[in-house]
Amino acid sequence: MKGVILFYSGTGNTALACQHLARRLPPGFECVDVTRPRRVDLAGIDVVGFATPTDFWGVPQAFEDFVNGLPPQDGTPAFVFNTYGAASGKTLRILAELVGARGFDVLAGHSLRMPESYPPMIAARMGARRAPSRRQLKRLDAFVSDLSIAVRASGGDVPVASRKVRLGPVNAVLPRRPRTTARESMGPKTVDPAACTECGTCARDCPYEAIRLAPAPVFDAASCRGCWRCYNHCPARAISTPKFRQGPFYAGPGELLKEKLGG
Repeated sequence: MKGVILFYSGTGNTALACQHLARRLPPGFECVDVTRPRRVDLAGIDVVGFATPTDFWGVPQAFEDFVNGLPPQDGTPAFVFNTYGAASGKTLRILAELVGARGFDVLAGHSLRMPESYPPMIAARMGARRAPSRRQLKRLDAFVSDLSIAVRASGGDVPVASRKVRLGPVNAVLPRRPRTTARESMGPKTVDPAACTECGTCARDCPYEAIRLAPAPVFDAASCRGCWRCYNHCPARAISTPKFRQGPFYAGPGELLKEKLGG
């Protein structure tokens, strides 16, 4: 059995969850960051996982573009997974529809609550800083157990029926926000020249190639999707927005989250 979990992770939360899944699933799964310069070859892959954080109650544009660029499949078994802070919205269903449209057969799906990583929500004290809870971890364990059975069965001669991804009543009614909402909410970004070290981290990490170095960062507002990755990950804390200059920041998973997910 050979499997791959294709993921996008803006802050590291989703990457950590994918590593947890790969360790718990049958041997042979590898996690692949789709934003890194590497050709993704699905030849010889038995099961494909797709994992992403929630972006304004939907799938991040970078991950949607990646999925839409994959070659058409003929029923390749797959599963979908998303992480979220305050609310998941329709992310899981949208992801399942995107994956299904490429010809994958979606076996299962799951949403996992994580610590909030979106600075405006952190500032508003929304989202659970200590997520996932014990109950949410038990649900994750149940998902992995059921998924493991489906993954093993997918390698046999008995067809495995795909499952409809179901949402809770609240998430089912939350609309996906327009693509421009996140960028407008963030506002124009500026760089403190006294703090910036011109290290290039923001440009290298930007999934939308919306930053160039000259030699300090220059932002392309039209390409930006307001993901806050550059703001959160700047080592010098030199990037600011009209509303946020000195935090809050979410640099990555803390020790408590790593302990919960075995990272």
